[in-house]
Amino acid sequence: MTLRVLVADDQEIVRTGLAMLLNSRPGIEVVAVAANGQEAVTLARSARPDVCLLDIRMPILDGIEATRRLHPIPVVVITTFDLDEHVFAALQAGARGFLLKEAGAELLDQAVRAAASGDALIAPSVTARLLGTFATGQARRRPLEPLTDREEEVLAVVARGRTNQEIAAELFISLSTVKTHVASLMVKLPARNRVEIAMWAYQNGRV
Repeated sequence: MTLRVLVADDQEIVRTGLAMLLNSRPGIEVVAVAANGQEAVTLARSARPDVCLLDIRMPILDGIEATRRLHPIPVVVITTFDLDEHVFAALQAGARGFLLKEAGAELLDQAVRAAASGDALIAPSVTARLLGTFATGQARRRPLEPLTDREEEVLAVVARGRTNQEIAAELFISLSTVKTHVASLMVKLPARNRVEIAMWAYQNGRV
């Protein structure tokens, strides 16, 4: 199944480049491009994308507000600015991913696919700092069921912002096994996605 993606950025050269990059990935097709958040919201009604890739700073309607209005379509936010307030605002608005524009093709591909599957991915370069800051002052809580040794290992690697493929390679286990452990962590912690798994890890001193 081909993933349909909408790209929105106020700089033509950037949105064109992102569209070309995504179109070069197998199983991904850019079905619409927009120059601002309002245009993205309007185009989404007709283009019916599976995922939207939005810049944060855009005229008329920024990426944060557009993310709210696009719900329930999954959104990956991408920006030049590595600022905590942007990350928090994007996640609170319902974004399923946060990337810097310097991210390579592989990470962009992974973020789009993760969002489409109901998962979430934050750029590894900001994950530890973001979650460490967010966890400050948060109450610790026990999992609903004790974690196995392998689940603890997967938990720690998820908290470092690694993808499922990277976790499999690092722990020498299959991709399907990684997915099984991540699913189990979501139930036991409980958490809705890997971002919340990572937040739990920082809140509870697992990293």
